[in-house]
Amino acid sequence: MTTVLIVDDEQSMRRLLDLQLTQKGYNVVTASSGEEALHLLKSVRIDLVVVDGMMPEMDGFELSRKIREISETPIVFLTALDDRESLLKGFESGVDDYVTKPFDSEELHARIQAILKRSKVEAMNGHELFRSGLHVNIESRSVSMDGEKKQLTLKELELLILLMKSEGRAFSREELLTHIWGSHYEGTTRTVDTHVKTLRLKLGSPADQFIHTVWGIGYKFEVME
Repeated sequence: MTTVLIVDDEQSMRRLLDLQLTQKGYNVVTASSGEEALHLLKSVRIDLVVVDGMMPEMDGFELSRKIREISETPIVFLTALDDRESLLKGFESGVDDYVTKPFDSEELHARIQAILKRSKVEAMNGHELFRSGLHVNIESRSVSMDGEKKQLTLKELELLILLMKSEGRAFSREELLTHIWGSHYEGTTRTVDTHVKTLRLKLGSPADQFIHTVWGIGYKFEVME
């Protein structure tokens, strides 16, 4: 299930958005401040953030910039300001899209769906892979989970990249052995099992929700939504 984080200092707005998005099938978590939102992003798997632009202490612009320092999670900006300067400031802060207040719940839902679909496609192309807090930069060979860097061996990294690029496909242990270790490798398929186990341990929760055992076949990468 897709998890959406709502960040708004007004309780009535949080409740309204929670109700509307829950009815659309999203799992919703809420935060009343930027600090609380950043804490949640580091501790909970979040797929998209809905941020109110005008908040005390840390406004939506500053929060969006701070989110971008630790995560590529898509951001939808809620704002009563529709002037060009404010919208440009929002995009420069790392916002993916915006909805002006008062807004229609169907429009917000449509924009969320479009962003999630686009981010999934973009994540599976180019030099970066990003799925629900798990970020892999193929060029720099760096991996992070919810902003926390992870140290993987070369084979663990290659295994993760292969599974992520083919999300939803179940690979047999023999296929994975050939892809990662080569057709002339003399080891057994237990090598694959060992690497999957250590990969899950290194990435930590919710890695066990990403890399699934397909009984009788092997493994696959899939984010259950």
